[in-house]
Amino acid sequence: MIGLDTNILVRYTVQDDADQSRAATEIVEQHLSEDSPGFISTVVMAETVWVLDRAYRFTAAAIATVVERILQADVLEVESEAQVFCAMIALRDGLGSFADALIAALAVNAGCSVTLTFDRKAARLPGFRLP
Repeated sequence: MIGLDTNILVRYTVQDDADQSRAATEIVEQHLSEDSPGFISTVVMAETVWVLDRAYRFTAAAIATVVERILQADVLEVESEAQVFCAMIALRDGLGSFADALIAALAVNAGCSVTLTFDRKAARLPGFRLP
């Protein structure tokens, strides 16, 4: 297994830089396998969503589709897959940001009864509460 950084996922998804996109495609499609998958951390997932939103202006629905495809890829292993899936659903359904939903899902998975926040938008998500 090898780790993949945000820029590999972004170049593979967006295909906007000829050399880097070609290299990212070769990595994902020719060097990774079910027996030797690429590892994607939750930090990389959060960064990828942020980059697609801020730098590339993808819609929430388009970002959710990208995340879903990453989760479905047999050659990729996503850290905390169930929590990333929950965050993708929250984003897709307009319930909140991917990062906030991921924070809440990871906290619940860690055994937290609630996550305190001053962020009023995040507080609308299950698992968050204003102090």
